[in-house]
Amino acid sequence: MTQTDVVASVKPKRGRIKCVVWDLDNTLWDGTLLEDASVRVRPEVVEEIKRLDALGVLHSVASRNDHDAAMARLKAEGLDEYFLYPQINWNPKSQSVERIAKEINIGLDAIAFVDDQPFELEEVAHALPAVKTVDTARIAEELASEEFQPRFVTDESRVRRDLYRAAAVRDQAELDYTGTNEAFLSTLDMVFTISRAKQEDLQRAEELTVRTNQLNSTGRTYSYDELDALRSSPDHLLLVASLTDKYGGYGKIGLALVERGQPAWHLRMMLMSCRVMARGVGTVLLNHVMRLAKEDGARLRADFVETGRNRVMYVTYAFAGFSEIERDDNRLVLESALEQIQPPPAYLEVNVE
Repeated sequence: MTQTDVVASVKPKRGRIKCVVWDLDNTLWDGTLLEDASVRVRPEVVEEIKRLDALGVLHSVASRNDHDAAMARLKAEGLDEYFLYPQINWNPKSQSVERIAKEINIGLDAIAFVDDQPFELEEVAHALPAVKTVDTARIAEELASEEFQPRFVTDESRVRRDLYRAAAVRDQAELDYTGTNEAFLSTLDMVFTISRAKQEDLQRAEELTVRTNQLNSTGRTYSYDELDALRSSPDHLLLVASLTDKYGGYGKIGLALVERGQPAWHLRMMLMSCRVMARGVGTVLLNHVMRLAKEDGARLRADFVETGRNRVMYVTYAFAGFSEIERDDNRLVLESALEQIQPPPAYLEVNVE
């Protein structure tokens, strides 16, 4: 596939941009920091950063600059707290953008890169064609587009930056820990809560279907109204999962939609937020649904649609004892007789409401 084909395959959709990566010199501020330590921050740019932050859009920095001087300037302006995993170095901007995507654990197609230099914009576009590039001169027009506008602004959206900053503290604690991964997880005091979806959960539930790609069994998105109808349906069970630990909350991080029936329940959708991928909780919600189906005397079937990014979900089903019973191109139906259901890990407390 050519780069042109890749770009064409990334169709703009509402709210697809999860993180804006900013250049500094002549973008966030007027002037070049290494030539003038008193550069002036552009108020219209700061206003955009704060506006998008309130919508749940994250921010970072990719700048060719002196790291300590640039961070000191951002801190002096009270802006350093807005930027996650800032990459301030002399590397190609594309490397910095790629590193940010890896650290935040989002796809490159969920990133917008803002710079004033045509060379930098072209370098990123060439190396990372899925990234949306934005010329500094067009900030107002570009950042007002639907790609930067989520349909809903949830309570979780408003604190998303804080959730990721807490995650960075966890990640550093993990790096500093000298024991095994399981031993580290046991220090977190994690509590996993599963409950039937309430009306106040539906905006976040819709957001999860839109924003979750890697750990989404079908890749399908559901609207608020669709989820509300399914929540109220006597034939369906819509479950939400949340996670907390000693560092704070992760928010609502899981969603399952089950159609109940005999001889089998049918798991129409299963997803988990990518930010809990390393916390060893990826199968807890699935195992709960498996137990419910078994208690009802049913088998459990599950839809799976190969999207090119959700292979890990297929592996999750396979390890849980599911096998293929139907296949139509990239659409599969898997089934488990529920003979073996894994208990939750010992380091995790599970609450069912």
